[in-house]
Amino acid sequence: MRQAQAEPVRLAPAGTQVPQGLELRHLRYFAAVAEAGTFTRAAEQLFIAQPTLSQQIGRLEQLLGTRLLHRGRDGVALTAAGAVLLDGARDVLAAVDHGVSQTRRAAGLGRPRLRVVLPADLPDSLAVQTVSRLRSAADSAGVTVSWMDTPLDAEFAPIREHRADAGLGWLTASPGALPAPLDAMTLGQFEPDVWVPRSHPAARRGVIGLDELAGLDVIHGPRPASIATYDRWLTILRATDPRFEFTDPPLRDSLPVALAFAATAGPPAAVLTGPAAIAGVPPGVIRLPQPAGAG
Repeated sequence: MRQAQAEPVRLAPAGTQVPQGLELRHLRYFAAVAEAGTFTRAAEQLFIAQPTLSQQIGRLEQLLGTRLLHRGRDGVALTAAGAVLLDGARDVLAAVDHGVSQTRRAAGLGRPRLRVVLPADLPDSLAVQTVSRLRSAADSAGVTVSWMDTPLDAEFAPIREHRADAGLGWLTASPGALPAPLDAMTLGQFEPDVWVPRSHPAARRGVIGLDELAGLDVIHGPRPASIATYDRWLTILRATDPRFEFTDPPLRDSLPVALAFAATAGPPAAVLTGPAAIAGVPPGVIRLPQPAGAG
């Protein structure tokens, strides 16, 4: 499908305070386009025709008297005015959705809805356990849970932008350091695993210090699979050794090969992984608890 060309924007009369004809759907359409990045994807998500969506966004720009989006071959980008409107639109839409939910609940017409985001790299065992417990608690409280297929980044953007109500992810800072209005509940300790050769002195102690870890050839990868975890560990280890760098694994997507490398390489090597379930213990390496000083 080709992206329809928007009509020229006609400026509204100077001094207009509340544009006549502005509707809630205009804000929903605009937020969908801004978040999807293209008219095509937004139209598919909204289940409307792309020309209709383009026409409505053009109408919104006409009502406000300013252009909200830069249109290009690769998609759209917010103008300065568009960025301001997007923040306001999210607040308005979240308030309306909440008000409608509360109204329906007061009238006995349905249950409140909790929109939950799960990260793609969440271990299956943890995801199943969390979903089961949350669904049970929600049923007891009379709440409907909706699972959202939306990426959850280190800044918890879907929640901060009112596109989701809650999310399960890895904290890269203490709960008290989270920006308002985020609030965190700690469900347990799910730190990355450190694997070292069985011949390393830390293997006998069962724990490895940060100074020892920073002195090894440390493999962590691939970074895109767990960006927040990777960057958090890089910060921690560079505080111990400012020159610290991760070692590139021989095969970035193969944890068994990386562990075999750690067990057989000439220089002592450690493998730092995300919290994932691994069947059995590979030969030649041992799994250690969180390094001392990493909390």
